[in-house]
Amino acid sequence: MSADETAQAQQETIGEILAGLREVREYQRETAQQMKETDRRMQETDRQVKETARQVKETDRQMKESDRRLRKAEHEFTTKWGKLLESLVQGDLVPILRRWGILVERTFERGKHQRRGQHFEVDIVAANGEEVVVVEVKTTLRPKDVKRFLAKLQEFQEWAPEYRRHKVYGAVAYLQVNSGAERMAERRGLFVIRATGSSASIVNAEGFRPRTFRLKQPLAS
Repeated sequence: MSADETAQAQQETIGEILAGLREVREYQRETAQQMKETDRRMQETDRQVKETARQVKETDRQMKESDRRLRKAEHEFTTKWGKLLESLVQGDLVPILRRWGILVERTFERGKHQRRGQHFEVDIVAANGEEVVVVEVKTTLRPKDVKRFLAKLQEFQEWAPEYRRHKVYGAVAYLQVNSGAERMAERRGLFVIRATGSSASIVNAEGFRPRTFRLKQPLAS
């Protein structure tokens, strides 16, 4: 090979090398651009994830606040409705008990007692000098309410010693009833009072004889 041919071959080789380097630089530039775009997208995704998490947290906070307000409104409604029902029952209590031979003279609403840091509360108490009728008022009366009230009646004279010499009777009053709770109450010796839109009445069967409760008296089976 002549000197000219050798020189030409060297130039071609150098040209190929330079072209290859240019391709490498172009590839590197494109790769860097792609990496930069990928990084931008990752940052955008991270921002979106954080924003979604913030929105979820805010939604959860709003739901909890709504639930809190709903519970508060429900509690206020239940409390006001319960007091209204108690007032309705209390207003008719003296005459309806008198018709059953229980000659009460006065009524007390929300009888509260305290002993050794513990609290005991009944809805309504109707009394005279010898007899006292303790009334539990429920919007919806259920069997479990009857059982709890019977247990409360066993302790009533202990919590309210001013009535220890009285004959103690129990009564449950309701607007609605579930699972035959009113029949259960009557079988256990309780007066059963049904409240309607504007009045209350005792609905025990004719000939019903109320049970007298004494301190720590065992429950009927």
